[in-house]
Amino acid sequence: MTDLSSPVSHGLILPAGAAVPRTRACAGRAGQASRMAGLALALAGAALLAACGKQGATLGEGGSEISGSAGPAGANKANRELMKCDAPVATLALVENPNGYVMTGANNLPTTPLPLVRLLAQQSGCFRVVDRAAGLRATIKEQELKDAGILRKEGSTVAKGKGYEAQYTLTPSLTFSEQDAGRQVGGLLAMIPGLARFVGAAEHVKLKEAQVALLLTDNETTEQVAAATGSVRVTDLGMGGLVLGKLGGAAGAGWANSNEAKVIAAAFLDAHNQLVVQARALAAKDLPEPVPTRKVKAAPTGTAS
Repeated sequence: MTDLSSPVSHGLILPAGAAVPRTRACAGRAGQASRMAGLALALAGAALLAACGKQGATLGEGGSEISGSAGPAGANKANRELMKCDAPVATLALVENPNGYVMTGANNLPTTPLPLVRLLAQQSGCFRVVDRAAGLRATIKEQELKDAGILRKEGSTVAKGKGYEAQYTLTPSLTFSEQDAGRQVGGLLAMIPGLARFVGAAEHVKLKEAQVALLLTDNETTEQVAAATGSVRVTDLGMGGLVLGKLGGAAGAGWANSNEAKVIAAAFLDAHNQLVVQARALAAKDLPEPVPTRKVKAAPTGTAS
């Protein structure tokens, strides 16, 4: 005969040592208790899977939604959702937002998203990207060294009058917000006998949002010819370190180390896809010659006798 005092008979699996709720006392909250117990078990299950996983470094894994490379060989290992153009429409320079970046509640974020946006612009094939940042400063330094007589005269890496002009300028804008939903979940857990010990862990459940914008300006006319926004929302359980110990407690309930920068990168991917739609409608400007590439020698078809 089933023991009605057993937690299993009520659809609950409580941690060891937890007080067993009485049937009459919990009758009005059975549905809510069942849902919260399912949440606690799901969090614990995810933690156990993470704890059992193999540790090690895997090249090409991790990172953000923006990945891969771009160059003479085309876009390599780019995000599958990245939209592309059949041919570039203009040369493009990316500049920092003069007003900086507003990131409410964000910690440990990169100082600028520009490198990732530059990669997206080149991978999409919509623009020829020209450097107006550290690469340009290094080029100017090389010219100064050559003018000072330090570099060899026959060198071909530095030459005046061969730089490409930027026909368009792209300016990124970023606003990041983070909303904490953990207190609401924690409050519900506190009402359920035996699950109150999970309140501290549940308070680390967060909803993370990021919204960004990309502004495209024609340098010839100063007209803003295109603008696009991108956004993303993710739910971070913040429970990667949750492990049910022998005492039935939550070991590692304070582990919440999700990287906000990955959320922002995903938002820029979304914004760039919106920008590509507009770039496809632009008439192509007069472009410089493409970057020379190495010619691949054809394999011999046979051997001489």
